[in-house]
Amino acid sequence: MAKKKPVSNGFEVASDGVDPKKVPCKTLPTGAKIPAIGLGTFGSDRVSGEEIAEAVIGAASVGYRHFDCASVYGNEQLIGKSFKVIIDNGAIKRKDLWVTSKLWNDKHTESDVVPACQKTLKDLQLDYLDLYLVHWPFPNFHPPACDGDYHNPNAKPYIHENYMKTWRQMEKLVDMGLVKHIGTSNMTIPKLKLLLRDASIKPVCNEMELHPHFQQPELFTFVVGIGMVAIGYSPVGSPARPDRDKTPEDTVDIEDPVIVDIAKRLNVHPAVVCVKWAVQRGQVPIPMSTHRKNYLANLQCTVSPPLSEKDMKAIAGIDKNCRLIKGQVFLWKEKQSWEALWDLDGKITPP
Repeated sequence: MAKKKPVSNGFEVASDGVDPKKVPCKTLPTGAKIPAIGLGTFGSDRVSGEEIAEAVIGAASVGYRHFDCASVYGNEQLIGKSFKVIIDNGAIKRKDLWVTSKLWNDKHTESDVVPACQKTLKDLQLDYLDLYLVHWPFPNFHPPACDGDYHNPNAKPYIHENYMKTWRQMEKLVDMGLVKHIGTSNMTIPKLKLLLRDASIKPVCNEMELHPHFQQPELFTFVVGIGMVAIGYSPVGSPARPDRDKTPEDTVDIEDPVIVDIAKRLNVHPAVVCVKWAVQRGQVPIPMSTHRKNYLANLQCTVSPPLSEKDMKAIAGIDKNCRLIKGQVFLWKEKQSWEALWDLDGKITPP
């Protein structure tokens, strides 16, 4: 059993954890440093908000300082109680945490952005966010727990003029001191080019699906090449994603023979290899687990000896271009394919 150092207010620092100062960081254009691994807090329909809130405290105790939240996850109020426990006891200062949240699709109108962020701050019991992302580039949303065939009759394709109205409010959040940095999520190269052209405050990060079977080399190279940091969700292939997002064609990263062979040699779980590859490649993975042994192992791999060049090349060769989070529930025409969301021909699908 792990030895822990007791601290007031119910928080304990684990003696078997990782020194946060040794965890690598990525430097943003502002000079700020974002820890190169974060704990995801998306619970899907398989993990309760209470379990996730408990995992936040546990992860902080073993050395995590980066937490990836979102209003649509429906658990920020519970996570806020965890942050209060973590910060109030004095063991960890607010300035040493990196907290990200995201603007949900139903709050894109100009009058909704600031109040949405303020609610997130209230729920998280924080005075500011380190990073606030536009969760999806569309104002399209769906009811909780809907099936994969759901289509909102009011859904629309990406309209840049409308997105910029949302972005101006994101910039306002920075000016108000509510947010330190702003960024994007689920964007494509054509959309990013327009945003970079027109933004007064540039996005510092793009959060995107990244794992060994979906490496997105073109988008990843573009994001890194313009000085943004690539944050990767579903870094181990998202085995606990909602059933509506699963298709028979999906592949499983942690069952890939290359990943399994490396894991056996290193005596770690295949998921750890996926996380280690991500950090070493230069992206910031956001693995999600409520099990202590798993989130501790994910953090420990960031400070263990690196994968060999041979291993990195082998993993680079198993990219299957298998997008797991297709986003089909955001489509604006019932018969349209999910590919229209991702500008696969290099052009933004017109309204």
